[in-house]
Formats: sequence, C-alpha cells, structure tokens
Amino acid sequence: MSRVWKIVLLVVAVLVLAVVGLRVMGGGKDKAGGAAAGARQGGEDPNAGPVPVTVVEATRQDVPVYASALGTVTAMNTVTVSPQVGGQLMSLNFREGQEVKQGDVLAVIDPRTAQASYDQAAAAKRQNEALLATARSNFQRSNAPEYRQYVAKTDLDTQRNQVAQYESAVAANEASMRSAQVQLQYTKVTAPISGIAGIRAVDAGNIVSAGTALVTLTQIHPIHVVFNLPERQLPDVRQAQKAGPVTIAALDRNDSHVLTDGGTLDVVDNQISSDSGTFRARALFNNSDNSLWPGQFVNVRMQLRTIGGGVVIPTQAVMRGPDGEYVYIVKPDSTVAMQTVKSGVEVGDSNVQITEGLKGGERVVSEGQFRLKPGSKVTALKPGETPAPPTDAELKAAAQQDKGGGGRRGGGPR
Repeated sequence: MSRVWKIVLLVVAVLVLAVVGLRVMGGGKDKAGGAAAGARQGGEDPNAGPVPVTVVEATRQDVPVYASALGTVTAMNTVTVSPQVGGQLMSLNFREGQEVKQGDVLAVIDPRTAQASYDQAAAAKRQNEALLATARSNFQRSNAPEYRQYVAKTDLDTQRNQVAQYESAVAANEASMRSAQVQLQYTKVTAPISGIAGIRAVDAGNIVSAGTALVTLTQIHPIHVVFNLPERQLPDVRQAQKAGPVTIAALDRNDSHVLTDGGTLDVVDNQISSDSGTFRARALFNNSDNSLWPGQFVNVRMQLRTIGGGVVIPTQAVMRGPDGEYVYIVKPDSTVAMQTVKSGVEVGDSNVQITEGLKGGERVVSEGQFRLKPGSKVTALKPGETPAPPTDAELKAAAQQDKGGGGRRGGGPR
C-alpha cells in the first residue's frame, strides 16, 4: 500500500513539474512577443515623413511697454445745486440728463419778498437823499462869508454834523439796496459749473428753504480716471513723467475695445498704501465723445517707454520646461533645434518680446511643436496654411508598409 502511494506521488510531482515548465516557456514567449510589439508600436518609425509645423520668423520692431490696471471713472467736479434763499419754487428750467452750461438759470424762487425789500431800501435812500440835499444847502448858506458872522458857531457845527448824518443814512440805504439785490438775484438759481444734470430732487411748486438740494451737476468734460498700480512700478512711472507727457488709453473690461486713447497722466499720489502695497494715480481725458461716464470701471493702459528693435515672436511659440523657457528653431536642413530663451513684455494680444536667446531673423515653430524633439525633420508651413494631401504614391507606399507590418505581426512560422 505504501509503495502504491509512493508511485502516485511521483507521478503527480512529474505532472506538476511538466505544467510549470510549459507555463514558464509560454510566458517568456509572450513577454518577448509583447516587447517586440511594443518596440514596433512605440518606437519611432524610420519610414515616417517630416512633421508639418507652422513656422514664423522672429522679427525686430519697436515694442511699447505698458502698465495696466483697473480704474474707476470719476467726475472732475460734482456740485449739488441748492438755493440760497427760501420761498416757493416757481419753475425748474432744465431737463433731467440735459447738459447745462455754467450760468444757465436752473430754477426760479418766488422773488416778490426780495423785490419788496429792494424797493423799500430804494425808497429810504431817496428820502434820505432829499434830507441830505436840504442839510447841505443850509450848511453852505450858513457857512458863506456874508452870513457866517450872523450864525452861531454851535448852529454851524450842528448843520455840518447833520450833513454827515444824512450822508451816512444814504450810504446805509445803498448797502441795504445791494443786500436786497443780492437776495433778489438768489431767487434765480444758476448752474455753478457746466455739466450733466441728474435726476431732480424736488418738484416745482414746493416751498423750499436755503440749502434744499434741487439737482446734482456732474462735469464730464474733461473727466478723471483713478487707478492703483503696484509700488514696484513707481520708478518706471516717475521716469516716464520726467521724459514727457505719459499717454494713457481706457479700454472696456474685456480689453476688446478702446474707449478712448487721448488721456494723459495727471497726478501720482504722494504716498504708497502700506496695506495693499500700491499707489494711486489719476488720468485726465477730454471725453469729448462721452465715452467715459462717472462710476464706470475701465481697464487703464499707460505707456511707460518704448524698447527699440525688440525681438518679437508669437506667444504660443514659447514652451516651458524644467530648465525654463525654450523655442524650437528650424535649421536650414529642415530639422529643429531647441533654443533656450527668456521672454519679456507682451506685445499686443498674441506676441511676446524675447530679451535673451534670439537675435531676430530665426525661423521659430509656433504650432505643432508638441510632436517635436531635437533633430526632428519638419515641413515648414506658413500661418494658416494646411499640409498638402498625400499623393497616390504615398498612399500606396503606406498601404504596402501596413501590409508588410501586418504580415510580420500576424504571421510567421510556427
């Protein structure tokens, strides 16, 4: 019995070893086949053609340097118009939203009380002028050489003082007339500045007092734009101011449309905010076309200086790797080489200035560089140009290559 079990165990052990051996031999073949297939699929095809890429030339041009910020449009002057005398508001002589000129009559207050005060002062003046004329005649007659010896010195002094008294009364009446005339003028409320009239705060017919707000005038010609810049740009701004007037353009919030480009830097604030590390500046625009409106948010673009003869290439041509920025340059033999560069300021919406690495005139790959590596063969295309369709001969050669590859992958001796 023990001998039979020994034979059975021996047979089982032989079978297990045979199965393990077959599995090991089969796995090696599978791995070898997989490695070969991977090499055929992942390796570079020696028969592959050049890679089509878009190529542009690095050009030299004057590059303006800008400082950009978000700004707020503010009125140059804002005045709340109020009457200086009280009374019934007889009329409002403006339309809301209308542009008024300095000195235009905006409202009229009932003038009858002021007119009565003026008339009363004028009548008192005429009365005192008559008394003054009589006093002067009496004094001149009494002071004449032929009558002076018959007039007591006390009476002569009294007549002289009476003339002075009536002269003072006439002067006081004139002052009262001027005061009444000023009050009468105040019944016509005029525009202190030129600007746009806002929405009125009171209707005609109401009783108003001195200081009651009637309407707000906002001056928009010219107009200000206030913005903040980081403190690191302050030296550049101050240097630009020394060089001459600093031009500023105002754009919409999307930077897609220039609202107006006729502005200049008006003033730079005298301190830097310790909380935000920024300083305030203000631009002045003529705003003749009303493109800017108080309270509006705009993007401010201020030109600081111009870089003469800067090297400019498309922004998408610049790649970034572990060692920094680089571009692919197309050599005369239609192969590419990697060139380390350093980008500077942006030029427009799609270009960038290169400060290091290019001299100008190089042919730089702007599209398709993700398929490249140093030494790759390329077909240079102009911007917007598409590769030519393959010829019949190329299609046949590709088909033959696919058949040959398929036979090698699918067939083979067994």
